[in-house]
Amino acid sequence: MKAKDVFVHESSYVDEPCDIASGTKIWHFSHIMKNCVIGADCNIGQNVVISPDVRLGNNVKIQNNVSVYTGVICEDDVFLGPSCVFTNVINPRSHISRKDEYKPTIIKRGASVGANATIVCGYTIGSYALIGAGSVVTKDVPDYALMMGNPARVKGWVCQCGEKLEFNSKNEAVCAECGAQYQLIGGRVKQLSGVQHDEK
Repeated sequence: MKAKDVFVHESSYVDEPCDIASGTKIWHFSHIMKNCVIGADCNIGQNVVISPDVRLGNNVKIQNNVSVYTGVICEDDVFLGPSCVFTNVINPRSHISRKDEYKPTIIKRGASVGANATIVCGYTIGSYALIGAGSVVTKDVPDYALMMGNPARVKGWVCQCGEKLEFNSKNEAVCAECGAQYQLIGGRVKQLSGVQHDEK
C-alpha cells in the first residue's frame, strides 16, 4: 500500500505488498522488495535496493548505490551515505542457504553512516552516532559516538546536530554550534539539554 503522494520514478520497481507512507520519494533505478515498511518523508536515491521485510522510519535519507538487506531496521532520521554496505550473514557461502540465519542490524534514531562504510550484521548503531566514511563497524556503537577506521573505533563524540563535542575536565560538553549540553559517564554520553526526542 502506497500513500497517494508517494513518488516512484518510472525506472524503479516497488513489489507488492509494501507499506510506504506519505511524502516518500524513490528515485531512478531502485528496487523496493515485498513486505517492506517505509515511513513518511523518506528519500531513496538512485540505484538503491531495499530487500524484503526491511523497516525504515520517518525521514530516512538513503543516498545512491546502497543495498539495505533483510534484517536491517532504520529508525527515524537515519542517514545512509553513498555506497555504504550492510550484511546479514556472518559466514556466507554460495552453496549453502542461510536465509534462516540472518542477523538483525539496528540503526537508531538520528544516526549517520558515511560513504563506503561497511556495517557488519548483528550490531546496533546508537542514536545520533556518526560512522566515518570508509569505516568498518564490527561491534555495537554507543549513542553519539564518532566511529572511524577498520575496525571502527570511538574517536570522539558528536552532538545531535552533528558537530564534534569537546569535553572538559568535568566530562561536560556544550555544543559550539547549537548549545546542547552533554555529560560523559562511564564511556557513554548523555544529553542534558537541547532538543531531545522521546526514546523508542
